[in-house]
Amino acid sequence: MKPSLLFTALILSFSSQVQAEDAFVSLFDGKSLTGWEQHSGTAEYRIENGTIIGKTVPNTGNSFLCTARKYANFILEVEFKVDPSMNSGIQFRSNYYTQETEVEIAGKKKKFPADRVHGYQFEIDPSPRAYTGGVYDEGRRGWLFDLKNNEAARKAFKQGDWNTARIECRGDSIKTFINGVPAADFKDDLTAEGVIALQVHGVGKKTEAIGKEVMWKNIRIQELK
Repeated sequence: MKPSLLFTALILSFSSQVQAEDAFVSLFDGKSLTGWEQHSGTAEYRIENGTIIGKTVPNTGNSFLCTARKYANFILEVEFKVDPSMNSGIQFRSNYYTQETEVEIAGKKKKFPADRVHGYQFEIDPSPRAYTGGVYDEGRRGWLFDLKNNEAARKAFKQGDWNTARIECRGDSIKTFINGVPAADFKDDLTAEGVIALQVHGVGKKTEAIGKEVMWKNIRIQELK
């Protein structure tokens, strides 16, 4: 390729990358929970210094702070920090029913209580198992893609520090990344669209687990055609 053509190609490539970055929009304004609503459980959510903080409370199930609208094909990026003793997650293409509903999944009937959030979850797992970045089907089928065979992703999580989650959904293709390292990569077509949600896991009556916190910031999404 001639130098002038190579230079033009590089400029066009850089321009397209800049446009792609510009296509990201923030889902959290850093000051309020406008565009978000809580479902399922009663964990506490608050805002401090441009960060959403979720706090465990006793005697409640899993809680979810959900976007008010649904998304289908997208790239989602979220920075998060979690207490080492917690389990949490980032829901995507997830849903809930306004009344108790029974549906058939994989040939089996499943009954969902009203307001129970269910669907794909980017796992946040600071335990020694280290499955952060794996995909769990919350409230439905369980693990869809764990990280037992992905040592690089298991080592990518930074304990006690900020981490970056990236989720890519294109049709039936689902890919996740933890701090830039590929984690899950699989195909599933059970749910084509749904809300984004921030999970605070229920802790029941475990007094030692009450008051633990998980934080999220810089939540942004790029919708894909």
